[in-house]
Amino acid sequence: MPEGDTVYRSARSLDEALHGATLTRCDIRVPAFATVDLSGQVVHEVISRGKHLVAHVGETSIHSHLKMEGSWHLYRHGSKWRRPAFQARIVLETADWVAVGFELGTLELFPTSEDELHLGYLGPDLLGPDWDATAATRRLTEVGERPVAVALGDQRNLAGLGNVYVNELCFLRGLLPTRPMSEVTDPAGLVALGHRLILANRDRSERTTTGNLRRGMGTFVYGREGQPCRRCGTRIRSGQLGRSELEQRVTYWCPVCQT
Repeated sequence: MPEGDTVYRSARSLDEALHGATLTRCDIRVPAFATVDLSGQVVHEVISRGKHLVAHVGETSIHSHLKMEGSWHLYRHGSKWRRPAFQARIVLETADWVAVGFELGTLELFPTSEDELHLGYLGPDLLGPDWDATAATRRLTEVGERPVAVALGDQRNLAGLGNVYVNELCFLRGLLPTRPMSEVTDPAGLVALGHRLILANRDRSERTTTGNLRRGMGTFVYGREGQPCRRCGTRIRSGQLGRSELEQRVTYWCPVCQT
């Protein structure tokens, strides 16, 4: 599942391949931007902001969000794509590389000068060079009675945590996902642990919150409904949380280890 660490690695790979290169082809396959052609423009950088990926090309920003199914691939010219062409939403070519964005949940273009207008609502970026733990903690403490799992996953509070990290953090801190943020006694510790977890996985192709990279052993509760808790043996439970469609998320928890 794409989380902030996945997007960070994608942006880093794209930047290493495209940084400073001139686009020789630009094929955008979404109706709103299908007529835009950035060929001849220089790729200044590709960066991540939380779970968002932004390529600065000329004076234009290409903003994408992977959502559930999206991914960016890099290919050498003439190489076979690993996903079908009909799933491609954008193709960017340079003299050396072909970058393809497949099934991107969001793909939009806007002037780079408007980056903050479109992305300024995001909270502190857990993997950003300007990570601010104090600001992230403050934002979490300001949400009051919202459930901790909803607050952690809200990108306006801190940017980069998806459902995997949210559920694992709640387990590691002994918190039910439904616990109101106002009842969390150490929000700074929660933020610090979230930062340590995502930072530890930033350069890994296989994410783990348990420290175990063996297949099926990477998480404590996420995706383990009905399986025994790795600490106490109680069956892991699962449910839906969130009042609105935008907030709804699947949660996993141990009814003994989390209160």
